[in-house]
Amino acid sequence: MKILKKLFKNIILLAILPIIASWGFLVHKTTHQLAVYELPKSMQGFFYSNMDYIVYNSVRPDLRRNKDASEAAKHFIDLEAYGKNAAYAMPLHWDDAVEKYGKDSLLQYGYVPYYVITMKNKLTEAFKSENKDSILFYATDLGHYIEDANVPLHTTINYDGQLTNQKGLHALWETVIPEIEINQYTLSSSHKAQYLQNPELSIWKAVRNANKLLDDVLEKEKEVSENFTDAQKYKIQTKNKKEIKHYTTEFAKAYAATLKSSINQQLINSANLVADFWYTAWVDAGKPNLKNLSPLNTEDKKKLKKELQSFKANTLLKDNYLHARKEGNKMEE
Repeated sequence: MKILKKLFKNIILLAILPIIASWGFLVHKTTHQLAVYELPKSMQGFFYSNMDYIVYNSVRPDLRRNKDASEAAKHFIDLEAYGKNAAYAMPLHWDDAVEKYGKDSLLQYGYVPYYVITMKNKLTEAFKSENKDSILFYATDLGHYIEDANVPLHTTINYDGQLTNQKGLHALWETVIPEIEINQYTLSSSHKAQYLQNPELSIWKAVRNANKLLDDVLEKEKEVSENFTDAQKYKIQTKNKKEIKHYTTEFAKAYAATLKSSINQQLINSANLVADFWYTAWVDAGKPNLKNLSPLNTEDKKKLKKELQSFKANTLLKDNYLHARKEGNKMEE
């Protein structure tokens, strides 16, 4: 969290929090849950029986950022730093990227698509070993990085609008708006987990798609800001004797309206791709039998059936099945 000394003196812009909590805890947890519903039955029971773990720990990589200095670069890629048209010109494979740009540059400007593949390979090995704890650990972390790759502001040096006088834009897009709008979101998908013939290309397509949204993310905020004074755009609260500056709900809603369904769609795109990567790792491991690792009892089977029906009907929130909204699964952000 950075103090904006020149502009606001002791006012802290809370919206800078994406540096600590990318996509927002709510969206990471929700996306992981939706991905479980998209898995085939041969995998779904195992993941569903461990849903609490998967959803709760979906934010673990963000928490590691506070202790591990090497963690941050795994969550983003500053495409401008890699030259013109980098989203299409960069190598698909890590070793080729290291040869072309040097490892130090990748560690400085981010390498999320490459790290997704690293984690996918670790998950494949975990499936091969049929080690329950390892499978859950790597599947959960892999999902997080895939979701981050789907965030437009994770693909640019101007990750928080700091270069265009839009400081705090990151959290507004990926945290503030989803918290306000999720009741209006579509949290269902007809997608079924698919085998990825080329996982490297698949994650790069996600990065490219996210980057295409970047201009709108930046320009729409400027357009909406023209209709708001600073007093209307921000609200100030005092916490621990410090003044905290928040975006107002009115501004967030106005900005969200101009973006239409793009944030919601990126959430769904993320869930679909997470399910695909989990499935691909399992297939590449030889499709090990997961049923004995975490067998579903009769009650859980009934619960899963009801949740799948709710998922298809887009009534997870209404039916109180969204784990991220349950008290027992709230993690302090």
